Amino acid sequence: MVVGTGLIGGSVGMALRRLGWHVTGHDREPERAAQALKLGALDAVGYDPDAQVTFVATPVRSVAAEALAALGRGAGLVTDVGSVKAPIVDAVADPRFVGGHPMAGSEQDSVEGATADLFQGATWVLTPTTRTDAAAYSQVRQIVGAMGADVVALDPSRHDALVAVVSHVPHLTAATLMRLAAVRGEEHRALLRLAAGGFRDMTRIAGGSPVIWPDICGENRAAIVEVLDQLVGALTDMRDLVAADNRDGLLDALEEARAARVNLPVHLAAAEDLRELRVVVPDRPGVLADVTTLATELGINIVDLEIAHSTEGQQGVLILLVAADEVGELRGELASRGYRSSVHPVDGFQG
Repeated sequence: MVVGTGLIGGSVGMALRRLGWHVTGHDREPERAAQALKLGALDAVGYDPDAQVTFVATPVRSVAAEALAALGRGAGLVTDVGSVKAPIVDAVADPRFVGGHPMAGSEQDSVEGATADLFQGATWVLTPTTRTDAAAYSQVRQIVGAMGADVVALDPSRHDALVAVVSHVPHLTAATLMRLAAVRGEEHRALLRLAAGGFRDMTRIAGGSPVIWPDICGENRAAIVEVLDQLVGALTDMRDLVAADNRDGLLDALEEARAARVNLPVHLAAAEDLRELRVVVPDRPGVLADVTTLATELGINIVDLEIAHSTEGQQGVLILLVAADEVGELRGELASRGYRSSVHPVDGFQG
């Protein structure tokens, strides 16, 4: 089931339907739900108390209430797509809730822009905590992975701090630059006609819906303000380099930025590039969050994850697929935390 049938909710519905799921949906604006049904994002409109999984795709300030309502109706699992996580996860204290955030979007802001391919190759953050049920996390992870997303795990507060850098402040920066260009364009008619590829690329995200951003900024205010302060300081430093005609300093700064951009992570999926890391874990809350968020903090991508429960004792096995050249680092860090593990080759994996 999908609650909220805009761009993201509609895309979730389309992706699930393509995978063979029966998808129901609800929206506070009935005409939007009807349009989602017409466009093929839903099989039916309305609440489904027997839904195996519910995706809450409403504005962030209403996510917690909608998630609690879904859990109260008896929904099997509940996850969300909000770009702020800590306040939501804190408010929904239920093992069946898994906080989530797909890092995907479009300039289009309604279900008319929805597509089943929106999450292909996108990063989808999940935020397990000590109270998250391991089976719930695993199932949500498998579902969003089947949509084509690359899943990473982060602590909710850590997520909010990082997403301020890579999503929230970039959007505000693009909006600010676009406003500046618009004001200057009133003075110089030729200005916006000169807006070539670089400017259009930098300001593309400013074309998205502004409606969701007051809530996002309100819920993640502290992290956003901190990063904005850092950005103002960095721009001041850049301004000083230009003002002083410091060619060497400017070249160093630009080269550092270029190297960082070139070295952004890439995806891998070939079996020969992967290893299976089997981690023996105690069957208790919090272990899954500990292992998965550790991998993310190390910059190690978990390509796939499976949980094998032991029939004897209080132990189980986490089976992780990770890059061959990173498995040693992850195994070493896990050992330092008291986890026993073994490494195995991967046969026939299809990414």
